[in-house]
Amino acid sequence: MRQYETRKKILVTGGAGFLGSHLLDRLLARGDEVICVDNLFTGTKRNIEHLLDHKHFEFIRHDVTFPLYLEVDQIYNLACPASPIHYQHDPVQTTKTSVHGAINMLGLAKRLEARIFQASTSEVYGDPDVHPQTEAYWGNVNPIGVRSCYDEGKRCAETLFFDYHRQYGLDIRVARIFNTYGPRMHPNDGRVVSNFIMQALQGKDITIYGDGSQTRSFCYVDDLIEGFIRFMDLPRAENGDPGFPGPINLGNPGEFTIKQLAEKVIDLTGSASKLIYQSLPSDDPTQRKPDISRARKYLNDWQPAVQLNEGLQKAISYFDDLLTKT
Repeated sequence: MRQYETRKKILVTGGAGFLGSHLLDRLLARGDEVICVDNLFTGTKRNIEHLLDHKHFEFIRHDVTFPLYLEVDQIYNLACPASPIHYQHDPVQTTKTSVHGAINMLGLAKRLEARIFQASTSEVYGDPDVHPQTEAYWGNVNPIGVRSCYDEGKRCAETLFFDYHRQYGLDIRVARIFNTYGPRMHPNDGRVVSNFIMQALQGKDITIYGDGSQTRSFCYVDDLIEGFIRFMDLPRAENGDPGFPGPINLGNPGEFTIKQLAEKVIDLTGSASKLIYQSLPSDDPTQRKPDISRARKYLNDWQPAVQLNEGLQKAISYFDDLLTKT
C-alpha cells in the first residue's frame, strides 16, 4: 500500500455508470484522488463530464476482464451491467465481467495490499423463499436461466472475494445492493423506476409485467453511496485484523408493489398514462426486501433517509431534463 501521501488514491471500476458516478462525486468532494475505469458499455461520459477537468480525477477507458496495473490505496469494484436488458444482451461477457473482473481486481488488491469493495447484488438471493432477505440466506437461484449470467456471476465473485480473504488475508468489503434509483440512471435500462418515469413523462402507457403485486424496495442513490463509504472506511481492529468483510445488505427496507410504484409515478408526474399488463419475465423475483440489521450494527446505525416520494421527484426532474435536451 502507498504510504507517502495522506490523500487516498482510489480506483472505481464502472465509475461512469449510475452508481459509480455518484461515488466519484462523494470521494472527490472529501478530497480523495480518484481514477475512474469504465469500458462505457453501459456507463456514459455524460455522467462524468463535470469531473473531467478536476485536478484529482482521471478517466481510463478499459475493460476489467483484462488486467490493469495501477498504484492505488483502495478499490471499489462496480464494473458490470446491472439491468436485465443490458446484462442479457451479451450474457457471456456479463459473466466474464463479474468473474474475470473480480479475479483481476483481487489480484491488483493483493499486490498492493489494498482494501477492495465488491458491489454485489440482491440477485444473489434469486426468487427468495425467505422474506425479508438476511445475509445468512443462501438464495434460490436458477443456475441455467436467462438471468443466471448476472446472478451466478455475482455469486461467483463473492466466492472469489471470500477465498482471497481467507487464503491471502485480503482486506475485503462485500455489499449486496438492493434496487437503487435516482439521477443518472440509464433511461433505457429496462428497470421499473426509469421505465415508469420515462413512459409517464412521454405520455405512454405504463407497462407492468405480471399483475403488479410483486414487491420491491427502492433505495435513493445518495443513501446507498453513504453506505458504501461507511462500509469501506470501517477501521481495522487493534490487532490489525481487517475487520468485518460482509456480506452486508444495503437497501431500503420500505416495501412497495410494482403497481403502487406505477401509481406514485403517475401522480408525481401528473401524467395521463394508463397501466397495461404483460406477462412476467422468466425467473423474475416476486419479493425483494432487505433486512438491514447488519448494516445498522456495523455502519454506525446506517439507514436510508430519503423517502420514496422525495427520491422519485428528484429522479423525475433528471429524466424530464434529459428529455428536454434530446
